[in-house]
Amino acid sequence: MVETRLLHYFLAIAREENITRASETLHVTQSTLSKQMIELEQQLGKQLFIRGKRKLTLTKDDFYLLILV
Repeated sequence: MVETRLLHYFLAIAREENITRASETLHVTQSTLSKQMIELEQQLGKQLFIRGKRKLTLTKDDFYLLILV
């Protein structure tokens, strides 16, 4: 079962489209947030974001996860 905290982090990253800004909003370190997203991706068995140089974009399938959360 996915922890609520991980879904909260997922929502913040999806909203900010940037791990650094999301980590500032959540008051956690960037490395902590990155590790938590890797953990969530492993639990779900799929990549959640397309990682660009300065922006994270939800994958098409994970847009639906955002709606459900």
